Amino acid sequence: MTLRHVVAWKMAAPDAATRAAQAQEIATRLNALVGVVPTIGALTAGANMVKGNWDVALVADFADKAALDAYAVHPEHQKVVAYVRSVVADRVAVDFEL
Repeated sequence: MTLRHVVAWKMAAPDAATRAAQAQEIATRLNALVGVVPTIGALTAGANMVKGNWDVALVADFADKAALDAYAVHPEHQKVVAYVRSVVADRVAVDFEL
């Protein structure tokens, strides 16, 4: 079984330039986790390039729920989480089996 983890965030900043810069920073930090967090099967994050409701998104694959759970608590991921929480207004996520 492969578990796909999809997350999107809305930034809290009122101005578009700040939202775009923070969204790009989130994507950069998330993409840097590849090769650092061993349970990541595949991961891609990116800032929104077209007008939309959400500013940045993540798509990541894990072998199973245990691998996703290990990612969630990994210290390097937790550093990213701390930054994300400091700049976002809203989050939506879904996990499904491939």
